[in-house]
Order: sequence, then C-alpha cells, then structure tokens
Amino acid sequence: MRHLAVFNKEYAEKIFSGEKKVEGRFSQIKIAPFGKVSAGDEVLIKIPGKKIVGRFIVDRVLYFDHPKGEELDEIKKKYKKGLALESTFWLDREKVSYVSLMFIKSVNKFIVPPVIKKKDLRPWVVLDSN
Repeated sequence: MRHLAVFNKEYAEKIFSGEKKVEGRFSQIKIAPFGKVSAGDEVLIKIPGKKIVGRFIVDRVLYFDHPKGEELDEIKKKYKKGLALESTFWLDREKVSYVSLMFIKSVNKFIVPPVIKKKDLRPWVVLDSN
C-alpha cells in the first residue's frame, strides 16, 4: 500500500537525518493510519503547504487499541528516543484511544516529487496499492 502523510518540517528533517526511527500517530477516534499500514508499505512525506519531499518504507507496525495508562507509559519509555518527539508532546495526549507505531527504514528525499493533489486537512491518506 501507499500512503501520504503530513509531517511538520521539524519531524520530516528528523526522519531524513535518521534521528526519528519510529513514526507514531495517536488519536481518540479510529482513523488512518490505525489498522491501515503494514510492513513494506510506502509512506510519502509531505510538509503542510509544500510539495511531497520524500518517502520511507515501513519496516514493522505496532497497533494499540485503547491502551491503558501503563501501556502508554511503556510506549513513552520504550520508544521515546525513536519517536524523537518534543518534550511537551505527551501533555496533549493524555487521552489516547488508538496508537499506531511505524518503524522507519529506507528513507529517500525526492529530487522530483510525485504530483498528488491533496486539498483536505487529513494528516494521513491511504492512496492505493503499489
């Protein structure tokens, strides 16, 4: 499968530098990428208001459906470094119902980006199968 994901510029750069090795998406409702991403999927990296700047391949995925407090604490502790999130991130995520952790491999920046028209505000879009 192929996905288009919106990242702020800071997180996109962390992916390209190799500092961010795990992409995490946390939500209160069941939306993509939860249950939609598999190992081997391609994720296109888009910065808001800009073109698609690169891509990565998903190495493996972990999903958590309504994680309990101790499970969230374990996620924070175990994946903190790989997620490379700002210190205030968890303050806004105290009530999380769905967690998707995607382990990143094979990161590439695009010289000539693919053209995919996206006009809505969704931060994650399932595009198609490769």
